[in-house]
Amino acid sequence: MTTITAGTWTYPRSVRDPLLAAAGLLLVLLVAAFGRHLGQPPVAMGPWMTVHLLTIIPAVPLGAVMLLRPKGDRLHRLIGRVWVALMMIAALASFGVRHLTGHLSLIHILSVVTLLALPRAILDARAGRIARHRRTMTIVYAALVIAGYFTLIPTRTLGGFLFG
Repeated sequence: MTTITAGTWTYPRSVRDPLLAAAGLLLVLLVAAFGRHLGQPPVAMGPWMTVHLLTIIPAVPLGAVMLLRPKGDRLHRLIGRVWVALMMIAALASFGVRHLTGHLSLIHILSVVTLLALPRAILDARAGRIARHRRTMTIVYAALVIAGYFTLIPTRTLGGFLFG
């Protein structure tokens, strides 16, 4: 196993800045959605949706922190382990979230991709294939942010909180 040394590499601003802006706006909208829902009758989300939300919501800002910080040091690896654990749990929990359609939907393809991509990215980092690791993690994070926007469609639970 290759040891990765701390580096000063950062994401190009053309990649990092739009992704951080999109993640920041998503967090603002999620806070607004939950803020608007306070004081409303409770929504029966079920245990799978609860686990999914409790893991996804902290994964958004943690991913942003990872984009901003230096790569390869101890803190990078620690935050990365936490982020990967959150994402893996969220992806697994998503298979229990079927109350809207009664079955799995196309969005569950993203869960499968996440479950396959994250272990590969970890193996890439350990083998010293840092560019591949970086690319995979960036794609998974971008997919998380994009999927987050789809949760705000008015017919979905969080969209109902925000617009309902």
